[in-house]
Amino acid sequence: MRIVGRREIHSFMALHADSRQALAAWLTRMAAATWVGPQEVMVEYPRASVVRNGIMVFRIKGNDYRLAARIDFANGVVRIVAVGTHAEYDRWRL
Repeated sequence: MRIVGRREIHSFMALHADSRQALAAWLTRMAAATWVGPQEVMVEYPRASVVRNGIMVFRIKGNDYRLAARIDFANGVVRIVAVGTHAEYDRWRL
């Protein structure tokens, strides 16, 4: 998968150093993925949630952080929508 929005993730990691390892692992796994649908994502990330508009929300570093992404399976593109703390996630309008 091609990831659009890496800069947002790297900026977040700079502010939240304890998220660095978990987000780097997520980026690595996402870049290597060849999924064709959300059900395949759920096998690898069973705690991910599918919300409206084709956005998936991933729990990062347990449940400390959340990452929302829109995955275009047909074109192999993951677009980062938002990344934040669990408290920030409660205020997102996805």
